[in-house]
Amino acid sequence: MRTCSTFVLFAITAVTAIFNARAAQLEVLDIPGATLKDNPLGDPPARHLAVFKPDNTKDDAALPLVVYLPGWGSSAEDAIADGRDAWFGKVVDQLAKSMPVRIAVVDARSRYGGSQYLNSTATGRYADYITDEILPALMARYASSASSASPVIAGHSSGGYGALLLAIKQHDKFNAVVALSPDSNFDVTHRPLVDEKSVHAVTPADLAAATAPAKSAQLPKDGLARLVIGLCANYTPVADKPGQFDWLYDDKGQWRADVWKRWLDLDPLMLVRRSDDAFAASQRIYLDGAEQDEFGANIGARKIFNELKNRASSVRFYQPPGHHADNLQDRLARGLVFVLGRE
Repeated sequence: MRTCSTFVLFAITAVTAIFNARAAQLEVLDIPGATLKDNPLGDPPARHLAVFKPDNTKDDAALPLVVYLPGWGSSAEDAIADGRDAWFGKVVDQLAKSMPVRIAVVDARSRYGGSQYLNSTATGRYADYITDEILPALMARYASSASSASPVIAGHSSGGYGALLLAIKQHDKFNAVVALSPDSNFDVTHRPLVDEKSVHAVTPADLAAATAPAKSAQLPKDGLARLVIGLCANYTPVADKPGQFDWLYDDKGQWRADVWKRWLDLDPLMLVRRSDDAFAASQRIYLDGAEQDEFGANIGARKIFNELKNRASSVRFYQPPGHHADNLQDRLARGLVFVLGRE
């Protein structure tokens, strides 16, 4: 496993914005991005990390650490821009009296809008960015925070997907996962999207324009086409051709079942079904899916729960009211209460 070099850790700086009493503090950490250097899209390697903690809390306070992965198109920069009004700070405030926590919000956006928090030769080493760079940076800054030794990985939508994949592949790094409306059960959540006319209409010329060098790259105007291009870049990279990926349709517009199978190979539901050891026995797992989720993410989350409930001692599924991205503050707080053993 790669480790973050000493010079990278020492390169981290912090700017602290302290707001009114009882409001969460926001620290902005500069992460050099050694793991993202020379990424094939030419995206900036240096990123910010937004860290929220209760007011008047010392850096070395032994608080549980939550690494939060935002959904597609969102990042730490949104939380930083919102400052004291960021909903992450409100979660910290909500839990401060009974269960104080520290929440670190990640920036893993790519040219396409998201990375799915995977390592891909078409986008960059975003899984390594989290485990080999962000985690060591947090441990170095909050060195005496004993309970941060094995943090919670959490996220919503694409971030919920990333949280599940990292928890599955990195048992030793994360002792718990909170996945809110995670991308899963791709036949339900993803297949209807890739079957849309605007996706089917993407041409080889469109793909060449999207994967061109950073200064000349041009993405389709259609948002759904851009999304599916980004997902393909994350799920089906061409290993020996940096920046390139396999598209779901051939040059004649015919469906490529072999490419879709590669998507399914990265579906959390498929991973859980194929392996009894997908999660470690010691990991606490919280899944949710909104009752009116317009993407059907609640269906996959419940199916994962049903697969795990007889083999994991600490797993919970909750179906809150509302739509895909409604009430995230309360949903994250509820999930943290469970995985941190307060319920």
